Amino acid sequence: MQAVTPNPPLPAQLVTRFAPSPTGYLHLGHAFAAWRAWRRARADGGRFLLRIENIDATRARPEYEAAILEDMRWLGLDWDGPVRRQQAHLADYALVLEDLRARELLYPCFCTRADIAREVAASGQAPHGPDGPVYPGTCATLSPRIAAARIEAGQAHCWRLRTARAAALVGPLDYEEEGQGRVTCDPGAHGDVVLARKDCPGSYHLCVCHDDALQGVTLVMRGEELRPATDIHRLIQSLMGWPQPVYAHHRLLTDERGQKLSKRDGALSLKTLREAGITPAEAFRRAGVDLAQL
Repeated sequence: MQAVTPNPPLPAQLVTRFAPSPTGYLHLGHAFAAWRAWRRARADGGRFLLRIENIDATRARPEYEAAILEDMRWLGLDWDGPVRRQQAHLADYALVLEDLRARELLYPCFCTRADIAREVAASGQAPHGPDGPVYPGTCATLSPRIAAARIEAGQAHCWRLRTARAAALVGPLDYEEEGQGRVTCDPGAHGDVVLARKDCPGSYHLCVCHDDALQGVTLVMRGEELRPATDIHRLIQSLMGWPQPVYAHHRLLTDERGQKLSKRDGALSLKTLREAGITPAEAFRRAGVDLAQL
């Protein structure tokens, strides 16, 4: 089956985007990322897009999405065109997965997190990637017959990319980091990454690459912690024949302990700040950011 996939040329006009997940309330770190992308688009006469990455239906909540829209208004950030919501486009991602399966670049993995942890512990010398121990490839050699039978029986599974095979297919990869030049990619360091789960029919890696291509994003501005993911994103873009945007990874805002702001650690939300009557400029100043000097 040939997937109908986005393959437009990159537009001459600069296009940036802000793509939050509605799995919690946004904090100043999100606001910093949104503001940088918005300001760059407006300064260059380009377009700024807002995308809601709600592919994980088990964690996404309507109240968080509503808060995102209110946060954007509070920050004074407008966007161009309609908001894209990933849950409305699951069929698009399914076509990409089917294309990769047809090329034998995906395999079903039935390992639980506990299974993987035991395998890694038993190996003694499991390789580590940017996000920790690399998946040891336990299910990569399962016969198609056995894998199909387990799927038919309803066993929970995800779909992993055969990263080494895919990398060999496309050859050497790099990307343009704004202000730094070309950066060499090493997708193999990530191992066989997950591209879909039963309860999440498209991973962040797959969906973000698809949507950036479809929406004509020319400059991806995001936090430094996502820089390693660019290796996998360039691999997916090359496999699918999608355009290659320029990247700009910026510093992260931190708390008084020097830890990056995060939802998980209870960083003070934008909702709390705006309901307390604090202005965006004052909120940024409290975080040590002077927007006028950026």
